[in-house]
Amino acid sequence: MTSLAYRRDIDGLRAIAVLAVVLFHFGVPGVTGGFVGVDVFFVISGFLITSIIWRERQAGHFSFLDFWARRARRILPALIVMMLASLVVGWFLLAPKDYEELGRSIHNQVIFISNLFFMRQDGYFETASDMKPMLHTWSLSVEEQFYIAFPLLLALLSSWLKPWRSALFVLLLVSFAASVWAVSHAPEKAFFLLPMRAWELLAGAMLAVLPVRAQRVSLGLAQTVSLISLGLILVAVFGYDADTAFPGAAALLPVLGVVGLIWANGQHTTLVGRLLGSRVLVGIGLISYSWYLWHWPVLVFGKYASIFGLTPLELTALFFLSLLLGYGSWRFVEGPFRERRLLAGNRSILVAGVIALVSLGLAGKGLVWSDGFAQRLSPEALQFAQTHTWSPKLMSCLGDDKKNNHREPCHFGPQASTARALVWGDSHASALIPALKDGSIKYDFSITQAGYAGCLPFFREENTPGCRAFNERTAALLSHEHFSDVALVARWSLYVYGERSGDTGASIHDPATGKYDRAIAQQLFAEGLKARVQQLRATGHRVWLVKEVPLQDFNVPFRLARLAMLGRPTDKEGLPLAEHLQRQAFISATFERMAAADPGVRVLDPAPKLCDVNSWCRVELDGHALYTDDNHLSIAGSRLVEGFLEPFFRTLRNTSADSAMSRNDVQ
Repeated sequence: MTSLAYRRDIDGLRAIAVLAVVLFHFGVPGVTGGFVGVDVFFVISGFLITSIIWRERQAGHFSFLDFWARRARRILPALIVMMLASLVVGWFLLAPKDYEELGRSIHNQVIFISNLFFMRQDGYFETASDMKPMLHTWSLSVEEQFYIAFPLLLALLSSWLKPWRSALFVLLLVSFAASVWAVSHAPEKAFFLLPMRAWELLAGAMLAVLPVRAQRVSLGLAQTVSLISLGLILVAVFGYDADTAFPGAAALLPVLGVVGLIWANGQHTTLVGRLLGSRVLVGIGLISYSWYLWHWPVLVFGKYASIFGLTPLELTALFFLSLLLGYGSWRFVEGPFRERRLLAGNRSILVAGVIALVSLGLAGKGLVWSDGFAQRLSPEALQFAQTHTWSPKLMSCLGDDKKNNHREPCHFGPQASTARALVWGDSHASALIPALKDGSIKYDFSITQAGYAGCLPFFREENTPGCRAFNERTAALLSHEHFSDVALVARWSLYVYGERSGDTGASIHDPATGKYDRAIAQQLFAEGLKARVQQLRATGHRVWLVKEVPLQDFNVPFRLARLAMLGRPTDKEGLPLAEHLQRQAFISATFERMAAADPGVRVLDPAPKLCDVNSWCRVELDGHALYTDDNHLSIAGSRLVEGFLEPFFRTLRNTSADSAMSRNDVQ
């Protein structure tokens, strides 16, 4: 099993891997588990790399320098060209924040830790994954880390331990167990980190160092194993989806499938082996690395440039463009370096690689230090682009499960005021801070704002531990501090219905089945909100139910900045009012019913400040984006809708005045 004679079937396996990944990323129907193609690559890499190392160690001429130079020659040229091209395209296409993020991701990739970088980029306001041009390099970092550590480990084990293969197998089992555990307890670590992925590479490594059998197995057994193994891979490619707990135990299917195919076709040329060795699959396999490198940035930049979304024809064109670039990279970049027509010496390729990586790393840092070279943009486009994120002051008032931030409530206005109100909710409550702060100063009352991302302001069993703790702290605050009024603010429809594109993300489920049911979600929402309101009314608080702002179907600063960069109008973008009213119908009716039943419950609606009566809900005003994404108000947006809070402000002002008159009467 240690022979390195060329295996066409392995190139065919590479083709299966890259096709699975690319078709999945391009959204081809049915290929819902195409992400397992990366796992196929991991096993193949583990097998081939270990085969090289072990054969050369047995022959007595293994050299770490030679090994790492071969890896550099294989990986770096095409990777460097792709990253350099992405920087050039990004200069003309990306908004400052996104260009800065591109620079940061490239900086992390050149030191082989982009997997760590992307693992940590999972915060509430992070850029969507499908808009990160270097996201796919996480898998390269995993392999690069393996290439650095594994030769040293193999040399150490095989030199000092007689049962070193057993030790290697134990490491595989430990890594697999860690992956299974992490899928349930730390899924982002399970996906991105080498310790939880190492077992996949080690599965290929174990196959490479199996003792050679004196007699080959029968052709019938090889055929059977080969067919079953291909079936395992295809079941994962077409049967898994985004809801599959992965990698963990689910990764056994593609991993065992690859191991079985490599083993079986190493014994005999099977029917599956002939299929994998076909001219088309081998051709795709040869360019698989370069195609993998190029397909993702091509898709991301295509989405970025499209503004209004890609049509099927445009997606198809991008697919073939990525294939063409992959072929060109293999032919004109990979080939000359791998065939030693360029930088033939080991030292020369390593030195050149280090210089290129350092240069790219400095360029990436330069983008971070310069805030993405914001001066590239027109003033109008820059203004929109800079709305993309919240200010640190706003973020300091928002707790967040994903970043484990448990913030203390923020206070605005004169603390000695006799009129005090609590604004309690999720990130939409925090988005109102500019308006709340202005009102507290203008009308001379005190506001305490308590916000926690993705957290309903009433108790539900689906709430995360961080959300439950936040609600308990806020309820305790109400019990030992005096507040005359409590405003409940949230993106209500998210918890009841999920995202606008479907019911994904809805957090209220049927407790009997654990599944989402629209009618049950509405019922439980109404019951939970009613219980919270009754509790607040029983303790003497006036309650204000704040409807949510219209949810847009696009990232507002992104679209406005791109339109401005292209010199196109920005003042006609927005959501039809009818769509907003339809989505909010049940929630609005629930609010109005509670208000009608109790004069101490009142309803506030920001929509009239954002929407024309009969047409659409705006997202831009006087060159300012009114949202920071598709649902959170920007500072400009919060101040625009400030007027809808006037009843709330006036009530608090009157409360303060009544308290002052009462004190005077007593005196």
